[in-house]
Amino acid sequence: MRQSLEPGASVSAIALSNGINANVLFKWRREQRRAAAVREAPAVLLPVGVMPQAEVTTVPAPIATTPKPLARSGVIEMDIAGVQLRVRGPVDEASLCSVLRALRQAR
Repeated sequence: MRQSLEPGASVSAIALSNGINANVLFKWRREQRRAAAVREAPAVLLPVGVMPQAEVTTVPAPIATTPKPLARSGVIEMDIAGVQLRVRGPVDEASLCSVLRALRQAR
């Protein structure tokens, strides 16, 4: 693995000489770089101030008079990197983003 990180090194040749698939070595290198980036991220200190306690006034919330819109149903179909994703019914944006992120990380 260390050999493949040297400048000018042929990852495919190193993988072949060690009897492993080049894609596996590329994946290990990618994971190594991500882990190193996380370790090297500098800590950021933010200024904090203490404010005097403010007087709190409670205002009653208005009563909703309009009905909430009904969730729409439908189907979303996508082919992503050989994976077919089909989502039926109402789906919130955050849930769909989580599924797409998981698919991207699984590749």
